[in-house]
Amino acid sequence: MEKDNKNNIPKDLLVPLKRKEDTSEKLSGPSRTFMQDARRTFFKNKLAILCSLILIVIVIMSIVGPGMNEYELDDQDLSRAKMPPHIPVLENISWLGFDGTLTGEYRGDTAEHAAENAIARYDNQEDFIDIEVKTEGDGTKNSAEVEATYHVYDAKDMSDQYYWLGTDTLGRDQWTRLWLGTRVSLIIALVAAAIDLVVGVAYGGISAYYGGKVDNVMQRILEVLVGIPNLVVILLMILVLQPGILSIIIALSITGWIGMARIVRGEVLKLKNQEFVLAARTLGTSNGKIISKHLLPNISGIIIINTMFTIPSAIFFEAFLSFIGLGLVPPDASLGTLINTGFDNLRLYPYLLVFPAVLISVIMIAFNLIADGLRDAFDPKMHK
Repeated sequence: MEKDNKNNIPKDLLVPLKRKEDTSEKLSGPSRTFMQDARRTFFKNKLAILCSLILIVIVIMSIVGPGMNEYELDDQDLSRAKMPPHIPVLENISWLGFDGTLTGEYRGDTAEHAAENAIARYDNQEDFIDIEVKTEGDGTKNSAEVEATYHVYDAKDMSDQYYWLGTDTLGRDQWTRLWLGTRVSLIIALVAAAIDLVVGVAYGGISAYYGGKVDNVMQRILEVLVGIPNLVVILLMILVLQPGILSIIIALSITGWIGMARIVRGEVLKLKNQEFVLAARTLGTSNGKIISKHLLPNISGIIIINTMFTIPSAIFFEAFLSFIGLGLVPPDASLGTLINTGFDNLRLYPYLLVFPAVLISVIMIAFNLIADGLRDAFDPKMHK
């Protein structure tokens, strides 16, 4: 029956199939390069993008911030020393802490005794101190507690002046010093990272590419440098050079590139025997061009990621050195020197520590999150 049905089909319905181009492997759109995929993946990381914007704002403020008021870096005036933050408009919102007042809790045997302690602490300016009794006390030792609010600007007849982040113990404007210190810390970190990048990539690439005796000698030198603690190098630099930006950069650069050199060496060892490198050698390409044109582009991702992790490490190391007195010397400012000054006055003037500590924390977290985003972007497994 089926054969009969097929034979009964009208022949005018049988149309020959025209041969068309095979579209089974035709691309629906233009192909993307590896860098385009990496950029696309990075821009999908909203946290990394947010951190990038924050860092851009911080860099811009480190450039223009010190010029936003009339105070200089070392403009000292003891009459305005230890002034708390005072910002227009925000001064009307007391809980923000920018109303130009100092607040502290004081204890005594009675409420009157505790109030006397507070008034004595604030230079006996009783007319400008608000006392709020929290515990009356029963006469026993330190059983009473009061909260005192000292209106510093009114007491010094400076209610029309504004120090956005307050002043330090020598009357220097903290806003100016904070952004100048940020600029110095960023410059030190970026220069040290750039030196680490150039020296580390060149050293590791040459060592791995040439191999043999060259690699053995260069790696033995590297092992000697690894055994020298950074702090010892810093002390030697301070003995030879005066404490300052130059000595810190040199100290960070002497051993800071070792990690980069080892990473680059390992990557080049994996790639130097690949087919594209052997083909370049067969065609007579010079060793320098093979390293710069073929090997480095293929390891650029790991280099960028490692550099991004190096910058916050350098910032922290500079801050640590300045904090322990081996870095910049006042009146020069960096985030480390500002934190050191704030730490000495933490109990009485906490704002001197809070602002630089928060800023250096934000910078380090932002750089690390951006580095995490770049690591994901340069990982082919993350591309979709």
